[in-house]
Amino acid sequence: MARVKQTAQRNLNRRPTSATNGAAAAEASTAAGTSSTPTRRSPRTAAPPRSSQQPKRRKRPGTAALQEIRILQKSTKLLIPAAPFIRTVKEISNGMNPEITRWTAEALVALQEAAEDYLVHLFEDAMLCTIHAKRVTLMKKDWELARRIGGKGQTW
Repeated sequence: MARVKQTAQRNLNRRPTSATNGAAAAEASTAAGTSSTPTRRSPRTAAPPRSSQQPKRRKRPGTAALQEIRILQKSTKLLIPAAPFIRTVKEISNGMNPEITRWTAEALVALQEAAEDYLVHLFEDAMLCTIHAKRVTLMKKDWELARRIGGKGQTW
């Protein structure tokens, strides 16, 4: 495909650089019949002025993740949403023993805390396996090794 030269486009929002050009531009606009005030636009189509709006600063890769990790490590709240966890617990308990249909709120919270603690420690062990393998990406084999070494989950 052949290259085509791009034609220059005029910038209609350009401001005059000197006072004499500004006075000449104001006289030209009044002579042409247009007023110096801009026309009103619909609020949906009007763009906010660029001078008051600074571009959003991008963070380097990994910075936001590290900030989120620090925030989550400081917090004490539970990370797994309660309603889906309770549904899963009731579904599993119904499959094991259909006679158990009622759970106290304290039992469900204790079970959720224990499950989150188990998962956090499993993540820590799997991450140590990843670092030991001189990698930064957590893989399935790291999970398996962490479970095998820690004696958690399946018996080997």
